[in-house]
This record gives sequence, structure tokens and C-alpha cells, in this order.
Amino acid sequence: MIPFTLEKAATLQDAIKAAAGGARYIAGGTTLIDLMREEVERPERLVDINALPLAGIAADGDTLVIGALARMSDVAAHPETRRLQPLISETLVEGASPQLRNMASIGGNLLQRVRCPYFRMRDAACNKREPGTGCAALHGINHVHAILGTSEHCIATHPSDLAVALVALGATMRVLGPEGERSFPVEDLYRLPGATPHLEHNLRPGELIVEVRVPGGAYARQARYLKVRDRASYEFAVVSAAAALDLAGGVVREARIAVGGVGTRPWRLRAVEAALAGKRADRASFEAAARLAAEGAVSRAHNAYKVELLPRTIVQALEMAGGRA
Repeated sequence: MIPFTLEKAATLQDAIKAAAGGARYIAGGTTLIDLMREEVERPERLVDINALPLAGIAADGDTLVIGALARMSDVAAHPETRRLQPLISETLVEGASPQLRNMASIGGNLLQRVRCPYFRMRDAACNKREPGTGCAALHGINHVHAILGTSEHCIATHPSDLAVALVALGATMRVLGPEGERSFPVEDLYRLPGATPHLEHNLRPGELIVEVRVPGGAYARQARYLKVRDRASYEFAVVSAAAALDLAGGVVREARIAVGGVGTRPWRLRAVEAALAGKRADRASFEAAARLAAEGAVSRAHNAYKVELLPRTIVQALEMAGGRA
């Protein structure tokens, strides 16, 4: 590990000032420390933000408000999360081992680096780690890689299960930085790789995630998360789907669907949602809509199975959300 300095921020202003001076934020450190050990990440300065008052979990009307430093396990078990947004609890439990859930913060979870073995291999070409060096995954072992939102420069998937649920539910986030405070949809946090895959998110230099807000809706109570993975224990998603339904008399009034494990960022499926509106909440409708999910997909030598697995996963998630499984 490359030597670094560590300082502790006592206030938000201290943290923002340190970051403006070039320090990186660290909370749970479950991803960053690993990457530092492997010398994929080489920050010279870290600022510990765990003392900041950002660990609250509360209800604001029917909106769930989650502080960025709340631990995954605390959010999953919190009564307000289970009451207002049970999909969030389910997704967090599916997202990591108990040990990781006890350490990892919500903000850190959303800023996980990509799932790609070549990203962590310092002797492999990786445009994300070292821009301009190429992408070994394009013609390498790419069975876990993305089929949506890829480019010739990067096909790595975003790993956060929580982000998939938040995108489906239309969550927003509040950030604070040297230029002040702003809010935007969680969906807008993530960038497509394009020709600049080393730029993964739209946070400005020094900005700190302080809060996530998950709005209520009729669909929030009838929502489920299905994670297909290579093994039953802790593992990243091969394909996942967060599905939420607002039903009236067996007819879909509104559907919210986002998927993971297939996109270079959490992937909202608005065409599938639109196809479900006004349809009977039955398997035929789910299958017809889910066929739209893989439109535009680009598969590689070892991940073409995802084109077929994706709609099947969505259908099962919709049946679970509709109380049919």
C-alpha cells in the first residue's frame, strides 16, 4: 500500500475543506481500502468522515430520508425503512454479507467501483484504471460484464444493488461541496463509460453525499428485488431486477423497474414500464413488456446469456411484486 495521511473531520465544513485540498473521503472503507492494498487506488490523503452527523434514518411524511453515513445494516433493519420502503431493506440484505453491511455506509455503497476483474489487475489493460490503455474485457473473460450502456472503451458493470432499487423508486440525493449544496436524482449520479470510462459519476470535485431521499408512492409497498447470482451466498448480481407495481383491480396503474448486473450503470427500463401501464398484472403482460428490456443490448463472447436471462428475471420480479410468487 502506498503511504498516505489520515485526518478526521469534526464538521462538514472541515470535511469539505480537506477534500477541496485534495483529500479523499473515507467512511466504511470496504471498497477503498481493498483497492488501496492492490494499489489500484493511490490517494495521498484521506479524510475520515465518520464523526459527521449524517447517520440519521427518518420519515418525512411518506418520504424515507437516509443519511449518507448510515450503515447498510442499520438502514435495512430500521422500522421506517421497513414501513415505507421494504424494497430498500430487501435490497440491502441481498447486497452484501452481514460483516460488510455492518461497515459499509450508504454513500459508499453508491460510489462502489465497477465489477471487472481486469480493473483490479494492474498488468491488464483497463481504460477505467489507466485511460488510453485499452479494455482487456472486450475479448477476455467477460461473462459477468454489461450488455447495456457499453462502449468500445469499457463494458464493466456497476455493482450496487441498492442503487438499482433507488433508481427504480425515483430517489434523489443531496450533496454538499465547495460550491454549495445541490440535489438531483440518484439515476443522474452515474455516467455512461463512452470514451471516458475513468469518469464514473457526476459529483463535482470535493462534493460529499449527505442524504438520500426515497419518495413514497402507491408502488412502494408492492415492490420486490430479485438477484440472480452464481452462488447463494454473498456474490455480485449476474442479473438483478427491482420491480414495483401500483395495481388497481388487477390492472397496472404504474410500474417502476430497474435492473443491475447488465448495465454499466443502474438501468431504468422506462419502455418496459410504459408497456405495462394499463395492462392486466399477469404473466402474459409481464412477458410481453419484458421482451423490450434487452433492446439495444450488445453482448460479447461470454455474456450473451444475459440477453435471455434479463427478461426472465424481470418477469419473475414482477410476479413477486404482484404477490404471485
